[in-house]
Amino acid sequence: MFQVGGTHLNFQELGLTASLLEAVAANGYTEPTAIQAQTIPLTLNGEDVIGQAQTGTGKTAAFALPILQGIDVNNPDVQALVISPTRELAIQTQREIQKLGKGEGARAQVVYGGSDIRKQIYDLKKKPQIIVGTPGRLLDHIQRRTLKLDHVRFLVLDEADEMLNMGFLEDIEKIIKQTPEDRQTMLFSATMPAPIKRVGVQFMTDPKQVKVKAKELTTDLVDQYYVKVRDNEKFDTMTRLFDVNQPKVTIIFCRTKRRVDEVAKGLIARGYQAAGLHGDLTQNRRTQIMNEFKRDQINYLVATDVAARGIDVSGVTHVYNFDIPQDPESYVHRIGRTGRAGHHGTSVTFVTPSEMSYLRGIEKLTKVRMLPLKPPTADEALAGQLKFAKDDVAKLVQKTDTSRFSGVAQELLDQYDGLDLVAALLNELSGDQVKVHITPERPLKSHGGRGNGRHSGGGYRRNNRRGGSSNYRGKRRNDHREHGDQHHSRKNNFVIKNKH
Repeated sequence: MFQVGGTHLNFQELGLTASLLEAVAANGYTEPTAIQAQTIPLTLNGEDVIGQAQTGTGKTAAFALPILQGIDVNNPDVQALVISPTRELAIQTQREIQKLGKGEGARAQVVYGGSDIRKQIYDLKKKPQIIVGTPGRLLDHIQRRTLKLDHVRFLVLDEADEMLNMGFLEDIEKIIKQTPEDRQTMLFSATMPAPIKRVGVQFMTDPKQVKVKAKELTTDLVDQYYVKVRDNEKFDTMTRLFDVNQPKVTIIFCRTKRRVDEVAKGLIARGYQAAGLHGDLTQNRRTQIMNEFKRDQINYLVATDVAARGIDVSGVTHVYNFDIPQDPESYVHRIGRTGRAGHHGTSVTFVTPSEMSYLRGIEKLTKVRMLPLKPPTADEALAGQLKFAKDDVAKLVQKTDTSRFSGVAQELLDQYDGLDLVAALLNELSGDQVKVHITPERPLKSHGGRGNGRHSGGGYRRNNRRGGSSNYRGKRRNDHREHGDQHHSRKNNFVIKNKH
């Protein structure tokens, strides 16, 4: 149970109806999180709320439960609107609201770019009381008059700092102006930059502030390390760590979409099961990647901060920060992907010498001193590679009908020494001969160690090997932009060129 003002609270004491308490129990909620215990009573009391909290702290239920208690399920008008930065988060939020509101008979609909707008228009005609959507697609529906917001009683701005980073602030203001002035507004954000605070002042009425403290955002179950390394050494250093530690389910955070693509392609070229996730992929491709990641068909997911918002995957064992984030809160959000549900996790951050002040800013926020990690030597990495190559050879021998190849095999043995043949096979299976070049990124500017800046920026070998936000500042993200899938070919000299 969460303690507020010296008093322990449970869900029964938050003011929820009996039917919602049943839904809470049916969905596996046992006790309120910090953000829920503080937010729900305020919202039920009609207050506007500004909540500083990360994904994974239970904030969806913190605003969903009061909304479900406040809407009239017999009224066909849209009564609640939740604005989300990404398709993944919007879908996840709608599903959770739908589950919690099933007993109430509440209807929640999600709208987002990159999917058939005609299907969404059809679904909107079913008169949902709650709409969850991304800014661009919400504006589309408003302009088409397929979505009317003049009866909205509850407005939620979720992950507001990411919507700011993605250039959505102007769109959000246009949407808010379509809602009644006497609505109740809730704003949630991992960080509170000045433009977000201005939104609170301009569009909210005497909002009450709720903040989950840093010690509640981090976990003792995550071992936190850093590697001091030059930018052009990051990739080889990281893969050496993979070879030695063999992480099972891993998320790698990069600052830009370009770097996500390059790192993912480089990992694939070296035989890792990897994929990149960012906002330029089609919705079908994003869904495919996430399904493969959840099924362990992909063990290394490379992502920007924005794309990772809304990802809900249990069992992540390792988080690697290929690029250190500029603001400490984003770091906390990243490492919160591991060390969940009582399981142990590990985070490793690569930091260039000029970026050490950002590392100290993170440590100041989390009150945890990161441990320096010495990169494995080439020999140590090779030992890890050969361990799995040896296992692969054993599997190959076991499943191969050797009688079919005995003739040519004997010719090769007559021509070459058997030890040389096996060594050549191990060399091929290790994959370390593939050279990978990652386009250099400009390092973060030193800020004197404050750590308060913002930056718009998130096995087995071969095919069975186990296993930042994009530059959106000042640009409006196109909610409908779609790029085709990337084709990855394997070459002995693999060089990734900057296509931007």
